[in-house]
Amino acid sequence: MDALCGSGEFGSKFWDANLSLHTDTPDLTPCFQNSLLAWVPCIYLWAALPCYLFYLRHHHQGYIVLSTLSRLKTVLGVLLWCVSWADLFYSFHGLVHGWAPAPVFFVTPLVVGVTMLLATLLIQYERLQGVQSSGVLIIFWFLCVVCAIIPFRSKILSAMVEGKILDPFRFTTFYIYFALVFFALILSCFREKPPFFSPKNVDPNPCPETDAGFLSRLSFWWFTKLAILGYRRPLEDQDLWSLNKENRSELVVQRLLEAWKKQQKQAAQHKAAAAPGKTVSGEDEELLGGRPRPREPSFLQALLVTFGPGFIISTCFMLIQDLLAFVNPQLLSILIRFISNPTAPTWWGFLVAGLMFVCSVMQTLILHQYYHCIFVTGLRLRTGIIGVIYRKALVITNSVKRESTVGELVNLMSVDAQRIMDVAPFLNMLWSGPLQIILAIYFLWQKLGPSILAGVALMVLLIPINGVVAMKMRTLQVEQMKFKDSRIKLMSEILGGIKVLKLYAWEPSFLQQVEGIRHSELRLLRQAAYLHAISIFTWICTPFLVTLITLWVYVSVDPNNVLDAERAFVSVSLFNILKNPLSMLPQIISGLTQTSVSLKRIQHFLTQDELDPQCVERNTITPGYAVTIDNGTFTWAQDLPPTLHSIDIQVPKGALVAVVGPVGCGKSSLVSALLGEMEKLEGQVYVKGSVAYVPQQAWIQNCTLQENVLFGQALDPKRYQRTLEACALLADLEVLPGGDKTEIGEKGINLSGGQRQRVSLARAVYSDADIYLLDDPLSAVDSHVAKHIFDKVIGPEGVLASKTRVLVTHGISFLPQTDFVVVLADGQVSEVGTYPALLQRNGSFANFLHNYAPDEGEEHQEENSRTAALEEADDEEVLLIEDTLSSHTDLMDNEPVLYEVQKQFMRQLSTMSSEGEGQGRPVPRRRLAPAEKLVQAAEAKANGTLIEEEKVEMGKVKLSVFWDYARAVGLCTTLVICLLYAGQSAAAIGANMWLSAWTNEATVAGRQNSTAQRLGVYATLGILQGVLVVLSSIMMVVGCVRAARLLHQALLHNKMRSPQSFFDTTPSGRILNRFSKDICVIDEALAPTILMLLSSFYTSISTLVVIVASTPLFAVVILPLAVIYISVQRFYVATSRQLKRLESVSRSPIYSHFSETVTGSSVIRAYGRSQAFEAISDAKVDTNQRSCYPNISSNRWLGVRVEFMGNCVVFFAALFAVIGRSSLSPGLVGLSVSYALQVTFSLNWMIRMLSDLESNIVAVERVKEYSKTETEAPWVVEGSRPPAGWPTQGEVEFRNYSVRYRPGLDLVLKDLSLRVRGGEKVGIVGRTGAGKSSMTLSLFRLLEAAEGEIRIDGLNVADIGLHDLRSQLTIIPQDPILFSGTLRMNLDPFGSSSEEDIWRALELSHLHTFVSSQPAGLDFLCSEGGENLSVGQRQLVCLARALLRKSRILVLDEATAAIDLETDDLIQATIRTQFESCTVLTIAHRLNTIMDYTRVLVLDKGTVAEFDSPTNLIAARGIFYGMARDAGLA
Repeated sequence: MDALCGSGEFGSKFWDANLSLHTDTPDLTPCFQNSLLAWVPCIYLWAALPCYLFYLRHHHQGYIVLSTLSRLKTVLGVLLWCVSWADLFYSFHGLVHGWAPAPVFFVTPLVVGVTMLLATLLIQYERLQGVQSSGVLIIFWFLCVVCAIIPFRSKILSAMVEGKILDPFRFTTFYIYFALVFFALILSCFREKPPFFSPKNVDPNPCPETDAGFLSRLSFWWFTKLAILGYRRPLEDQDLWSLNKENRSELVVQRLLEAWKKQQKQAAQHKAAAAPGKTVSGEDEELLGGRPRPREPSFLQALLVTFGPGFIISTCFMLIQDLLAFVNPQLLSILIRFISNPTAPTWWGFLVAGLMFVCSVMQTLILHQYYHCIFVTGLRLRTGIIGVIYRKALVITNSVKRESTVGELVNLMSVDAQRIMDVAPFLNMLWSGPLQIILAIYFLWQKLGPSILAGVALMVLLIPINGVVAMKMRTLQVEQMKFKDSRIKLMSEILGGIKVLKLYAWEPSFLQQVEGIRHSELRLLRQAAYLHAISIFTWICTPFLVTLITLWVYVSVDPNNVLDAERAFVSVSLFNILKNPLSMLPQIISGLTQTSVSLKRIQHFLTQDELDPQCVERNTITPGYAVTIDNGTFTWAQDLPPTLHSIDIQVPKGALVAVVGPVGCGKSSLVSALLGEMEKLEGQVYVKGSVAYVPQQAWIQNCTLQENVLFGQALDPKRYQRTLEACALLADLEVLPGGDKTEIGEKGINLSGGQRQRVSLARAVYSDADIYLLDDPLSAVDSHVAKHIFDKVIGPEGVLASKTRVLVTHGISFLPQTDFVVVLADGQVSEVGTYPALLQRNGSFANFLHNYAPDEGEEHQEENSRTAALEEADDEEVLLIEDTLSSHTDLMDNEPVLYEVQKQFMRQLSTMSSEGEGQGRPVPRRRLAPAEKLVQAAEAKANGTLIEEEKVEMGKVKLSVFWDYARAVGLCTTLVICLLYAGQSAAAIGANMWLSAWTNEATVAGRQNSTAQRLGVYATLGILQGVLVVLSSIMMVVGCVRAARLLHQALLHNKMRSPQSFFDTTPSGRILNRFSKDICVIDEALAPTILMLLSSFYTSISTLVVIVASTPLFAVVILPLAVIYISVQRFYVATSRQLKRLESVSRSPIYSHFSETVTGSSVIRAYGRSQAFEAISDAKVDTNQRSCYPNISSNRWLGVRVEFMGNCVVFFAALFAVIGRSSLSPGLVGLSVSYALQVTFSLNWMIRMLSDLESNIVAVERVKEYSKTETEAPWVVEGSRPPAGWPTQGEVEFRNYSVRYRPGLDLVLKDLSLRVRGGEKVGIVGRTGAGKSSMTLSLFRLLEAAEGEIRIDGLNVADIGLHDLRSQLTIIPQDPILFSGTLRMNLDPFGSSSEEDIWRALELSHLHTFVSSQPAGLDFLCSEGGENLSVGQRQLVCLARALLRKSRILVLDEATAAIDLETDDLIQATIRTQFESCTVLTIAHRLNTIMDYTRVLVLDKGTVAEFDSPTNLIAARGIFYGMARDAGLA
């Protein structure tokens, strides 16, 4: 280099230590300034260029119009280039004139000139690529200014020394250069306008990050606005920014799907290549080494391909940050040496302090860029995985669905996707950890030589211990997850069947089951927490033990080894760096094992069988036909026997086909086969045209009624109105609080069974498809409604008359109007033909009909006489019409009738009503609605939203919540924990102070004395610290487990006792959330958060204490720093808390929509709405990500600010040490600065934990909220228990009884007075909303009386405990609900009946053959909701329950709706024989079941309209007569 600078007048040496170091006014040689210093920025720019150009090529944003700013920047660049050339030409000018300048005067201007030209071109290229703010150039200009500051100073100094300017030309050009560079730096900090032609941002609230400048991104300044807003008022949904395009689901999921499809394709090719059947020659066989294993498509590879680039960028950040971490200990070493050397010039100290600060700040900025990058990648990972799982769930086969419950599928999304997202940020530790360890050991070796091997050996020994602890914790966690899953599954079933539990008084049995599981769960929790305490102990004590052992070996090996401050404290700070990777590695490894399990589960799910879209041929078909099956054999799963075999069916276009047959013969399966839901083993299925499908159990979405009907189609008011009319929904809309804008709860909870069915039908009708597959839509509605629907919708006169209809039905009355009937038996078609033809054939169908249908001939006569009567328009007859009309829309009969007569009849009716009166009396036209519980009226919210929005708690968490939790933990425990922590900090400070004193000890003849005593005290203090840590952790475990137990117990007991109305208005998902997410937080998250908070709080305090003790001057800056710190903390906590709340509220809709989709997937596929539903799911995920993203950014925003404070602490600690160097010992400086170096972490962590604690303690708040809701009456009232054997008679009396669903709503039963004698059989009939169900609910006290009372055997039911009452009554409910578990548990949860009793009950309920054919017998496992039994079989199980209870009073609630006639007869017969002496109350759908009852009660609008024996009522020709005549029974 010296040669480059030449000799002579301008010649100088490249480096001169006397000029630069050992002086009080340091300077650099002119040669150094002109060469290396001038080249640094140029080297940087050329080095960064290739990567930057590559980046720009791939991130084109559209070009930016040439602005004044851009012009100015370019002009500056050109001017700088001119200045450099001027210098160059000046040198040439000198060469020409004979004074030869040194070579450096040619090289430097050339290099600088070319670089300036490059910078100018870059400015323009960036503009064309749409870069608004260029980081590369900002750094370049910054380096130029920094490197020019030294010549700036030294040129002025030399001129002052010389008294004149030696080289005026270069002097001038340099200052021009400096001014221009400085301006360029300032201009580059401003950002350009957004690119032209960039898609117009219609976003109301775009993310400010996209437009943020480089510096703003570096410091996360763009987030500040939101932080301030969040501090001023609680954030709401609309305050959140929209997502950037690259984070949105549509893009992310698409990319991941493509990568996954590629994987599948490769695996399939691999499989094809490896498939047997290809003969491989012997030679090849040897080369291949046997046949390769068929390769599974790897989901991990798909993830890597999709999200790899994000990881690579983050890796670069991580590498720089790791290297920077080791600069500060080196600087500390220099600082201590500086303090120990009184002759050193003072500016050294200031320089070191400054460098420490700069280095820390760089580390902070880079670390947070890394985190931001990696967490955003993690978010995308989760988005992608959720999207892929959702799309898969729409196409899995039914056998796959059977294997896993909805809950397990939702778990894939909620737990497994989350786990992968959580582990992503720590993946880089896999290489960064070892790198940090190697570097630390290298630097330690330099300080302490081989004796550090002792310390390292200890650390390495602790790794397997930590590893074992982590593995054990993992296994405990997995077991605990199993318990948690089973507890949640049980809870979800309890909530689903809560009504049944209440009716049967089964709560204690289920309560016990849940508490049993919870007990095991807490046992594991306690073990895991003790292990956690061990790992905390090792974490806190490792650095100390390692330091202790290393120093002990160091001073023992050789008596001449002197422990001075530099060695001791530099080693301590290096060991502190080591602590992190060593403790993280085992955790990361165990986290990875967990994640790999999650990955496998997801991969397993994604590789499951999908429905074959080609299974149903949709394009070709025999002309004239709409649906044909040729020799079709179908099964539900490959391993099950076929459900349908050799089916041959042809359905002509526009035909109405009925499918009939006994329960379990495969009617629903046939419909599923047509939809392509079953697996086709052989044969062909052709379906031409669009399909609409009405499943047997209506699937209702959680949205408004209108949205349910439209199902994604545009609203056509006329068609919509027609649809509602035809499906008899208008009357319901009048009842519903918000009309068709009423929000319908999950699974249609606030609609009755019949309404759900009709909404489901309306959806089909509105869809205007070509083919309608109707799976028994008429069974869930009243007979007259069924009639109306058949005539208005399905039948030959209905809205769908021109369409092809396949109707599965149990109602014989409709068969004559069908085009032909398909009779199924045992999965085969037994007969096909028109109704008359089948009757003539006298096959099984004819016999079946003759048993159930009245004689044909009579009907016709009756029909004719009725017409005649009408023509005479007899007064009495008109009265009758009027009456019947009041309870039915039409007089259509339930028997086959002649169309002509019917039409004529209808015509007359319409003329009558159009004239407005019949014989001077108006005919009230009444629309009907289905008979069922009127929960809707209950939802008297004017706007029709049934489900109240979940409360998002606003603002600060109340102190009372913390107090609640402290009380649950135990107040003494809480106090002891705090004291133990204080003790531990004191011990740690003591140990370090002692170390500092030791290092300052004078050396005698090159040795230190009394090392043994020094080591002993140091060790004692350190071990004391460890013991206190363990004690505090154990106390914490005890307290937290206690709190977890008490809080869950309170919640569970309260929920089991909540009144039914609570469950009607609260979605089960919301209650479940309390039991799963919130309890999980209380179990697992709160304790560690509190521990970390305490430890970081005490660390920060002790750091300040130590620094102030060693450099009292530091106290001056504590106040300003604390003010800034607290204000940042307040901004952050307020914003972050609300963001977390918004995040958790927007998370549940993703999962509830997913579970809704899984249950309704067949409907979604049938209507071809899969894509729309994918879009809905994506939108929900995006909404959730909108709150996740600011949440991540808020952590970075906080981190940068708080760590900056920490860096200031380091700077001031070092600075004041330099200022007060005369009075300080090196040991104290070492102590205070090494403490300061740790403080950044604990300051940051403290705020984060505080905020976490605030967001986690919300769980306590939410659990408390649901533990204090009002409860129903006590289960047992000790003072007034009914006598044993009550009721003996079974007499039921209502006295002036009124009831409403909830306070503030109308009465549903008004002043009801009636008496049912013991042993009477009473049928209860009436229109929808007449109060039939309310009456039974009142009997069981699911509704409490508004006034009046109910007496059973003279005992007022309101005086006794609910269980005493309910256990003595029996109900066969409308919806047969089973719980997952054995059949025995479903019949007798308390295990109070004997084996033979159960078998006898099964025998009587006609389930004996089915149960005994199952290998498990009574231990046959029912799946969730009894899905593996048919609806009919479930109903029979409910009958068996009733038989087992043997109570005196039996209530039947529309139990015969979903059953075919044979089963119905079986049930009726059983009830007649087995409950002969009991009081039976039946809510009837089919009048023929109650015609032989003692009395019939007709309710109308909550009052008794008629109450007498059936014969008397028919004779009285009132409401009942009209109903009976309609049903062909009068």
